[in-house]
Amino acid sequence: MSSSAELLKHLAAPEIAERLSTDPARMARLAKLLLSGGETQRAVDLANRARELAPDDPEVERIVKLVLGRSVPDWHRTILVDEGRNAAYDAALRRAVRAGSRVLDIGAGSGLLAMMAARAGAASVMSCEMNTAMAGVAAEIVERNGYADRISIVGKHSRQLAVGADLAEPVDILVSEIVTNDLLGEDVLGCMEDAVGRLTRPDATIIPSHGAVRIALAYYGKLAKRQLASVQGFDLSPMNVFDGRIDLAAGNETLELRSEPADLFAFDFGSGGPFDNHRASVALTSSGGAVNGIAQWIRLRMDAEGVYENRPGPGAASCWGVMFQPLPAPLEMRPGETLTVQGARDRTALWMWVA
Repeated sequence: MSSSAELLKHLAAPEIAERLSTDPARMARLAKLLLSGGETQRAVDLANRARELAPDDPEVERIVKLVLGRSVPDWHRTILVDEGRNAAYDAALRRAVRAGSRVLDIGAGSGLLAMMAARAGAASVMSCEMNTAMAGVAAEIVERNGYADRISIVGKHSRQLAVGADLAEPVDILVSEIVTNDLLGEDVLGCMEDAVGRLTRPDATIIPSHGAVRIALAYYGKLAKRQLASVQGFDLSPMNVFDGRIDLAAGNETLELRSEPADLFAFDFGSGGPFDNHRASVALTSSGGAVNGIAQWIRLRMDAEGVYENRPGPGAASCWGVMFQPLPAPLEMRPGETLTVQGARDRTALWMWVA
């Protein structure tokens, strides 16, 4: 083999797995190797096959759990304990679901939102999840909670779904939770542009209906301690380039907003796009005091009545972080003084700078 990529491709071949069918432990170890090489889907399939062949082998079980655990990001667990998020989605679904409602859930995760929809009275729920390891667990959770007769978990991306194949007909409600700390990282815009209208009825309810990227002037009290200067007599300050954006908890006690917030970008998900606003400019008015960065967070309008926002402040809690972007140098600003923040984005990320 001329490269490690070619070796992994060779190891992923079906005939190799077939030869290992008499040795599930080696099959499981091969799954772990494939995962380390980026062959996530093949690794998950092989790990599950090893478990089927040796359901009572403790070594196989440990390796399989290692593979499956590493193939599923930690945030799948974090979001489930965000009570504010869960309550906002549950309330919106209870307001939207009617007898006979057909629901599409994009990004099944654990199946929680799908089960909320079924509990609210939906006649059927199709829930898609492109991470097949997560999809398998979601299907187990749905069955364990008694909703398998109304919820179908499909291990596909929403773009792979089709009316007449996966869905009997366009749905009445589309619910999703495919947003990140900067709103865009899981391609929520692309998914909405594709799904709204193609997989939904013209009058379908979209939850959340809107999303916004919010920003404000801020002071992060631990910024100076976080940034590197002299270590053992050596100047390591160039390392600070990697602190271009700092992920902070919404309730961080040393983060203070020094202006009213403003929307840098805002999107009407229910419109289905196209979402063409790639650049933005916002003038933030200082409330006075030292400013050493821009705080950025997200706001989801669930429907006409409900909002979820991880605005930073004392006691705030959220599964999503607040992104703090340091200024090139701290500023001492007077009340009423303004600072203009420029923003730009592509499909899955955004960036900001001060004019």
